[in-house]
Amino acid sequence: MRARERRWSSPASVGSVEVLESRLLLSASSIVSHLAATPNVIASTVPANGDENPYGVAFVPAGFPKGGKTQAGDVLVSNFNNSNNDQGTGTTIVSISPSGKQSLFFEGKGLGLTTALGVLPFGYVIVGSVPTTNGTFATLQQGSLLVLNKNGGIVANLKDPVKLDGPWDLTIYSQGIVSYVFVTNVLNGTVTRLTLVESPLGNGVFVASSITIGSGYTADVPNQAALILGPTGVAFNPATGLLYVASTADNAIYAIPDALTRLTSAGRGELIFKDNAVLRGPLGLALLPDGNLIAANGDAVNSNANQPSELVEFTPTGQFVGETSIDPSEGGAFGLAVEVEGNDIVFAAVDDVTNSLDIWEFKE
Repeated sequence: MRARERRWSSPASVGSVEVLESRLLLSASSIVSHLAATPNVIASTVPANGDENPYGVAFVPAGFPKGGKTQAGDVLVSNFNNSNNDQGTGTTIVSISPSGKQSLFFEGKGLGLTTALGVLPFGYVIVGSVPTTNGTFATLQQGSLLVLNKNGGIVANLKDPVKLDGPWDLTIYSQGIVSYVFVTNVLNGTVTRLTLVESPLGNGVFVASSITIGSGYTADVPNQAALILGPTGVAFNPATGLLYVASTADNAIYAIPDALTRLTSAGRGELIFKDNAVLRGPLGLALLPDGNLIAANGDAVNSNANQPSELVEFTPTGQFVGETSIDPSEGGAFGLAVEVEGNDIVFAAVDDVTNSLDIWEFKE
């Protein structure tokens, strides 16, 4: 990867169907089958306080305001564990530059920062918190969504006993000052669509609406390896209106129709992909420019030591495309993200085993 300032933009961030449709023409081949053994960038995600277990991955999009602790071209990573590797006790978000240099973007207290990490193009970062007091399922708390400014300062702490019941992952679709945030809830097995609007004073965001659009996913399941199982990754395709959901405990991928406009729950939606030969507890989920999807196998469900930490690619109609392992040990794959820079595709994934962020670049 060239050590220069990048200007990435994402269909989850810029909110343009036309842009997404043009990107669908960029690549018709499998991404995972072309992942090199050595990524362009490998960066440590462990900050000075020793936090471990990176979960969320989010690109900072073009147009993000300058002068803060992160900038357009960086990648943000959230940590779920503390330095003792106690789950649900991590408190930091680090920013990784295109050259792999790490800096601290945010540090809080008693948080357990989840895979729910995203960036609003007008200058805010959203991250989920599902904390424990001692790293065990017995002390797991409901959590919340934190809204941070460009300097990592907390401007809002969003809580709701139903709509934000263990925010585990999210994806964002923005149109101007309005952003739609799709959140999976690991405790009650639902998906919430939040409509956030930038404050006219430029000092935060406010919640215009909060609607449950998906429900019935197996959730709140204790797991020794992963602490808890429930719906995790989400990926939205504005060209089709489908929101894809990786239901970890169900070992399946579903699709919620009319995700941007619906006012009621679609239940689990349509079953898109369920193949026990390749799915092993899907966690992170990402939409590729050609319309395919990649799921990160967390290995807490249907594990196979001969197929550890795999990224699995499949079509939106449920056809298996390819798979690759990012670590020789199980449990390494979690958060991932895809961006496009001009005609180049950039793919990033965390490795929980090595506590690192891997970035690959595909040139057209």
